[in-house]
Amino acid sequence: MTVSFAERLRKLRTEKGLSQQQLAMKMLVDRSSIARWENGTRSPDILLMPRLAECLSVDVSDLLADDAGSPVIPRVILVDDEKPNLAGGLRVLTETLPGAEITGFLRPSEALMFAKNNPVNLAILDIELGRGSGFELCKKLTAIHPETNVVYLTAWPEHALEAWKTDACGFLVKPLMPGDIIEIIPKLKHPIQGNIFQSVGGNE
Repeated sequence: MTVSFAERLRKLRTEKGLSQQQLAMKMLVDRSSIARWENGTRSPDILLMPRLAECLSVDVSDLLADDAGSPVIPRVILVDDEKPNLAGGLRVLTETLPGAEITGFLRPSEALMFAKNNPVNLAILDIELGRGSGFELCKKLTAIHPETNVVYLTAWPEHALEAWKTDACGFLVKPLMPGDIIEIIPKLKHPIQGNIFQSVGGNE
């Protein structure tokens, strides 16, 4: 009998003594993402497999499943170099956009690597990213995939003027709030296919 990815993930996680929340924190995703991976309604993007394998202390091959994979769904990334802000933002995004695959990154380089292998529909970028900036990351992301919608997120509203000089679709002030996300989605330059406000399967 073949074993699905969902079953393998659940088995490996429990063997390591990790709760879904603990694994989510290691993976920089929301707990609901882990739950969906384990109930088979979604699967992580292939680029996340090495990170998942590392978190579980196994080889990537141990995670490969025999099932056919997951449906194509919109990809949303959040890049913020401060863990508390990233965790809070991921939670809000996952609750507000249940129809999207939400992934967080602390480092711009990781976000770029992900984008090269997975077209990103919406990138929410902190403007101040250590030695780099969200402005620089915006240029690189849109060079990889011109139809990536970029929205800036910052605690400093005075950055707004400079933000509008880039290819960004919008500008949000921290903390990230559900109402702000709902308001900005219809204003994106490149419409996202499907209803990202509707969870996969109707109501999860």
